[in-house]
Amino acid sequence: MITKLLLFLPFLATLSPAEPRLVDQVNPFLGTAPVTKVEDIGFKPGFRVWAGLTYPGAALPNAMVQLSPITQFGSGAGYEYEDRTIRAFTHTNKGHWDLCHIPLLPVTGEVDPDDFASGFSHENEHASPGDYRVLLERYGIGVELTVTPRCGLHRYAFPEGAEKKLLLDLGVSNEQVRSWDFTQQGDHSFSGFQEARETVRFSATTSHTIRQVERLKAHDRELVLVSFEDEPGPLELRVGLSFVSEANAAANLEAETKGKSFDELRSAAAATWETLLSRIQVEDGSDRQRRLFYSSLYRSVLWPALRSDANGEYQVNGERRRKKTGYYATPALWDTYRNKLVLLGLLSPEVTGDIIQSMVERGERWGHMENYFHGDHAAAFVAGSYLRGIRNFDREAAYKLLLANAMEESHARPHLREYMENGYIFTPQKMNPGVETKANAGVTKTLEYAYDDYALSLLANEVGDETNAGLLEKRSKNYRHLFDPTTKLMRGRWSNGDWVEPFDPTFPYYEYMYREANAWNSSFFAPHDTQGLIALFGSPEALESQLDRLFSLPWNPEHIAMNINSFIGQYCHGNQPAHGFPYLYHFVGKPEKAQRVIDEAMDRFYGMDGGNTLAGMDDAGEMSAWYVFNAMGFYPYSPADPEYVVTVPVFTKVMLDFPGKPEVTVTKNGGGRAMISAKVGDENLVGWIVREKDLFEKRSMTVTTSEP
Repeated sequence: MITKLLLFLPFLATLSPAEPRLVDQVNPFLGTAPVTKVEDIGFKPGFRVWAGLTYPGAALPNAMVQLSPITQFGSGAGYEYEDRTIRAFTHTNKGHWDLCHIPLLPVTGEVDPDDFASGFSHENEHASPGDYRVLLERYGIGVELTVTPRCGLHRYAFPEGAEKKLLLDLGVSNEQVRSWDFTQQGDHSFSGFQEARETVRFSATTSHTIRQVERLKAHDRELVLVSFEDEPGPLELRVGLSFVSEANAAANLEAETKGKSFDELRSAAAATWETLLSRIQVEDGSDRQRRLFYSSLYRSVLWPALRSDANGEYQVNGERRRKKTGYYATPALWDTYRNKLVLLGLLSPEVTGDIIQSMVERGERWGHMENYFHGDHAAAFVAGSYLRGIRNFDREAAYKLLLANAMEESHARPHLREYMENGYIFTPQKMNPGVETKANAGVTKTLEYAYDDYALSLLANEVGDETNAGLLEKRSKNYRHLFDPTTKLMRGRWSNGDWVEPFDPTFPYYEYMYREANAWNSSFFAPHDTQGLIALFGSPEALESQLDRLFSLPWNPEHIAMNINSFIGQYCHGNQPAHGFPYLYHFVGKPEKAQRVIDEAMDRFYGMDGGNTLAGMDDAGEMSAWYVFNAMGFYPYSPADPEYVVTVPVFTKVMLDFPGKPEVTVTKNGGGRAMISAKVGDENLVGWIVREKDLFEKRSMTVTTSEP
């Protein structure tokens, strides 16, 4: 053990730079550990409760490569903090049960193709933005990883005299692998591909001479073992990726790494992150709050990932194309349209426009804008981005595709005909439906389609389509058809119009009536028509009373769903559907009640159980972005609208320096957490809503709170 620690010590020597950096505030392990306390979960689980599902490996903002350790495939991001063995380092990740391509592992000695994973200790593991290091205890190998946008760089320090080998386990990923290939290209290079949902191609160079390539037969697949000559110094491996061709993967490697050392590339990765993180500077706050803030900011800008090569080439709809701007994967729209994509638009507006244009190009194949998982929230993403000033995409083409989504039934909007003809989507009659019953999620779809219609109406007005703008705005009120005045909750209807019976508003469903929620976590979703929602309840006081019940009625510990956990009353912070509900208190004149819920969520559900746990699933940055916005003091309650609900910042001062916008300072006056007033510039804010235009034109916002 002493020998192994000595091997690792040189890697630890560079971990403490002389000057303080924001990258040192980031904890990439946040979200890799499970929620374990029953009082935080809400019930006694018989399974590993979802918590973050993030990865600690080296990555850059919205890059092609995420180079991260895998403790087990098929486990969200592939890395679970409580595991004690590493079985590979893979080159793509999102934290969503997919990707994890091109698995590699340095090894020594005789290799058992059915048993090669190595033990490791968190004491000998380090992660910071663009930098991951670990000691593989089984082999005594010190591993260092860093990245460029399209390349993963490995540096392995083997024990003196040990055989230097590399194992490629190309038959596995977090997706079903249909085929793969490996070809040695020369004494210092090899290439290949891995075909799963997408085909990922790679080209690699090695600092040591390749001595031998073997095929090893495991019980269920074949592996590749590469042996190297015994040459001095660490073994360095550089892997370029491409979603186009192996030649492009090699060209990416040439363009991004030629003539640069491993240490120079690692420093460049840290500098890239430092530049991005510096766009938001904070003062005061506790060390924990600052670390949570910058860790959440880091996690908010990793996805969607780049899919075009250094020469501009990319694949779309089976066709190879080329352009100067970036081409990107699909955002996790159902989760991230609520806040994360708004934050990305502020931090990286050019990237955000390129993401939308990428969606347009894919949509042109079949005449509809793509969606993601549930709902049609590209409408909110595109409209909100355009209204916030992002214009580097084809607005007319995007609108045409989104309008087709809203008017023509397709997989973009399932059950659209029911929605248009009846004003809501039916709930089919099922005998004794359970948590995992799958059937339409009619309530959730109706509410979400109504919001998507509203978002698209905003874009229709921008392109001058007044007829459809009026039609869509009228349809945006469809959510009202599922409001049950007897329970004052949103409730499913049978095809004959009757309410679903029996009805337990506390019972959670995966896809029956509600999507990953119960009635309480679905019934307040109308961010485009909050005054209309209040009218359904009868008065602001009636809505306030129902909100009080939402945040106080205890969760039934017998109601167990894998993707629903971590509650404040019935409100579930561990999943996305209700994340906008606390802000409804602002609309009934009680922002201090909202702040109590927001503060409890920030304090309880981020950095739990010793610091590495998030409640629920981060969902490609949504959970993280929720923290970032609330810590800054404003939140995109209706993300399609270029405005924000004002909250109490965590910090005394927050300084914003976003590309293409004037610098803004958000200041908190007072030591308490109950908001008394807010000013934008010198003007008093009325109604707790600040328009983005005013925020950046006035260049300052001051939130005054009560004393402690």
